[in-house]
Order: sequence, then structure tokens, then C-alpha cells
Amino acid sequence: MIAFLVKRLFHALLVMFVISVIAFAIQENLGDPIQQMVGQSVPESEREELRERLGLNDPFLVQYLRFAVNAAQLDFGYSYIFNQPTTEVILRHLPATLELVAASTLLIIVLSVPIGVYSAIKPRAWLSRFFMGVSIVGISIPVFLTAIVLIQLFAIGMTWAPFPADTAWGSWLNELITTEGGMPAYGRGDPVHVFGTWYTNFASLKGLTYLVLPAISLASIMLPLFIRLIRAEMLEVLQSEYVKFARAKGIRLRRIYFLHALKNTMLPVITVGGVQIGTLVAYTILTETVFQWPGMGLMFLNAINRSDIPLIITYLMIVGLIFVITNTLVDLIYGLVNPTVKLTGKPA
Repeated sequence: MIAFLVKRLFHALLVMFVISVIAFAIQENLGDPIQQMVGQSVPESEREELRERLGLNDPFLVQYLRFAVNAAQLDFGYSYIFNQPTTEVILRHLPATLELVAASTLLIIVLSVPIGVYSAIKPRAWLSRFFMGVSIVGISIPVFLTAIVLIQLFAIGMTWAPFPADTAWGSWLNELITTEGGMPAYGRGDPVHVFGTWYTNFASLKGLTYLVLPAISLASIMLPLFIRLIRAEMLEVLQSEYVKFARAKGIRLRRIYFLHALKNTMLPVITVGGVQIGTLVAYTILTETVFQWPGMGLMFLNAINRSDIPLIITYLMIVGLIFVITNTLVDLIYGLVNPTVKLTGKPA
């Protein structure tokens, strides 16, 4: 275990190094931060003085070495936009993003496992075919379009009247498919303070209502993939010899499905899921933009628009660290689900 954690720490440092080098290499193409920091009336001499004071005229290697030395002391520089340390800006926006990802992950797990298992157990049922058809549509629709549709239906509301309104059944059906709206679809509302810079929407019912539409929108990216993956793996496991033997012994089908088959189904799902759940952090950029959710994704987009290079680099490194932590947790969960898996990579 210690050797595994040391290896992961080395991988994390390598990922941070590669990300920082790439970010520094493309910073010249991100625009001039001085132009975003000062007005049009500021003379060129003052702009050049500010550029010199910030070290933007130094060679690439000098700038990177200065950043690396400071980063080793957990100092990632100051944000040009907020005029604060970038770590403080990230920590202020991080809770909103993590809560959005957590809510979306919960939705994915709660919905994908039972739907995927049911679709594998009864692949020819009309409900299974409905789920598979919807999943294909869900994979094809981009997240921003899903978000816009959700806002229109549940925040703004929409009146449908395709059936004859002068009949009782037509009026009833029109009311059934008409949405009144009213769901929150802008920002986080008034989250409850926990400690430091951490504010949560999970602590109040009203706060949860602000999470509903963004979480569903973000979950729509991965939910169809997980449903189809669990179904495919479950179908393969149900055809295995040990499942046939368990049926022949007369073991209850529920025990076979949810104890023996599902446990082995989850191994490849955990592998793919660990990477995909980490990817949700990157996908929050679109979701947070549509819903104006004040998380890291919206902050990152503003940093790009205003050429806030230190904040961009810090964001990329934090996202890289989240991926490393997620993959490490996946490997540790592997050991819990299947004890024969060796984290050190040595044969069992």
C-alpha cells in the first residue's frame, strides 16, 4: 500500500509538471493580461512598467522557474482579476463545483445501476427498449441544449395544447403535459455557511432546489453511458458458467443478480466510472455557464476571457490533481470489491 501511494504521488507530481509546462507554453496565445487590467487611456509607458513589474517580459524559462519555486511552497501567484492569491480564489469557487459534481454523481449511481440491471435481466421488455432508446438520444444531445430545455420546461414553464381543449379528456391531457415552471435556474441562491469559504446547498431544502436542474443537466452527459455499460457487462456476466451453475443449484434469482453478477459487473464499471466522474469537473464549464453557477468552471471561463494566466494555470493543476485523486480512489475501491487485485501491480 505504501509503495502504491508513493507511486501515485510521483504520478501526481509528473501530471502537475506537464500541465504547468503546457499552460505556460500557450499563455502567449491567451491574450495580453495588461490590456484587461488597465483602461484604454493608460499610456504605453505605464503598461510597459506594469508588464515589467509582473515579470511578463522575462524569458519563458525564467518565468517558469520562478513559478515552479513558488509552487513548491504552495504559492501559485496572484490573480490579475481578483488581485488575490489564486489558491484563495479557487477555494472560494471549489465548493460549488464539488457539490454540483457530487449531486450529479449521486443521480448517475441511483439511476444507472437499477436501470442497467433491469435492462440486462429483461432485455426484450418494452421498458428496457425504452431505456435504451432514451439513452441513445441522451448521448447525442449536448449538455448545454439539455440545460436550456430544462430551464424552458421547469424554470420558465411551457403551455402545450395538442389535444382538443373543449373535451374533458383533451383538457386533462393538456394540463398533464403543461409545465408551470418556477424552479430556480440562476446561481446558488443563499447557501448555508459551513466553515471558511465553504458554503453548501445541501443544508436546506431551498438550497437543494437550486441544485436540481444543474445536477440533472450535468448528469445527462454520463447517465446514458453508465446505463449502457452496466447493461452490457451484466449481460456478459449472466452468460458465464458460474451464474448458470448458481441457477442450477436453485439459488434465488435476486441473490444471483444483485450479489454474484452485479459484483463482477461493477469492476469494469468502476474503471470507466472513475475516469468519467473526474471528467464531470471539466464538463461543469458549460453547465455552470448556462445556469450561472458560481463554481470553478464559470471562474475558469472568466479567467480565459480576461487572460488571467496565473488563475488559468492554477485551475488546470487543480483539475489535474482531482483526476489523480479520483484514479487513486478507484484503485483502492478495486481492492475492496475484488481482494485478488494487487495495487502494487505484482501478480497475486
